[in-house]
Amino acid sequence: MGEGLEQYIQNIFASTYNISNELERIEKLSEIFSYQGNSHNPPDLILKNSDAIEIKKIQSKNSSIALNSSYPKAKLYSDSPMITNACKTCEVWSEKDMLYVIGHTQKKALKSLWLVYGDCFCAEKSTYERIKDTISQGVNTIPDVEFTESNEIGRVKKVDPLRITDLRIRGMWNIANPNKIFSYIYEYDENAIFQCIALLQKEKYDALPNEDRQAIETLIGDKITIKDVRIKNPDNPIQLMDAKLITYKVES
Repeated sequence: MGEGLEQYIQNIFASTYNISNELERIEKLSEIFSYQGNSHNPPDLILKNSDAIEIKKIQSKNSSIALNSSYPKAKLYSDSPMITNACKTCEVWSEKDMLYVIGHTQKKALKSLWLVYGDCFCAEKSTYERIKDTISQGVNTIPDVEFTESNEIGRVKKVDPLRITDLRIRGMWNIANPNKIFSYIYEYDENAIFQCIALLQKEKYDALPNEDRQAIETLIGDKITIKDVRIKNPDNPIQLMDAKLITYKVES
C-alpha cells in the first residue's frame, strides 16, 4: 500500500497515470523529478528545480505520522547527514521547501490526502537537533562503554565479554496527524468518499506562476474551495501566519 501510494503521487505530479508503457513512464518521470529516494532516507522525491516530497501512508484518519529516524523538517538542506549523496548531488541546491503528502487508506481505497508544507507545522531544525544532540551527548558520557561515530543517537561497540555485540541507538520520531494539528481550520468530512486538503503559506502560494494560480482558481466550485486562513507559527504559536487552504471533496 505504501509503495502504491508513492507511485500514485508520482503519477499525479508527472501526469503519467494513463501511460501503460513502463519505459515511457520512466522517461516522463525523469523529466519531472531529479531524485527518488528510499524508505530509510528522506525525501521520497524531489521535483526538478523545485520542492522535496515526503510521502506517508496511514490507516487511521487521526493516527500519528511515523517519521522514524528523521525528525520533522520545515525545509530540506543539502548538508543534512540524513540524506544520501545521490540526493545531495541530484542537482545544484542548498535548501528546498518540504512537502509532506499524507494518505489515509482504508482497505484498498484512498480516503483522504493531505499535502502540507513543512514550514506550516514543523519547527526550525535547531529545535529537534538540540534534543537529539543533548541525548547523544548524555549517552556518550556513560563510563566504561565504547562508542563509535554515528548519524544516529549513538552506537555502542563490543558490549559483551566476547566483544561481538553492538548496540544501535536510534531516534523514532512521530508527529501528530494534520487532521489534529489543523482541526481549528479544517474539519474532516466523515461523509466524503474522498477529500484532498492542501495547505501552504500565502507567500508560497503568491509565488506560484500566475497561470498556475489562475488555473487553480478557475476550478473553484462545489467540489473545490480556496480559503485564506491563519495558522499557528510552528516556532512561536502565539503568532499567526497567513496561509492558503485548498480543499477538494467527492461526496458520497
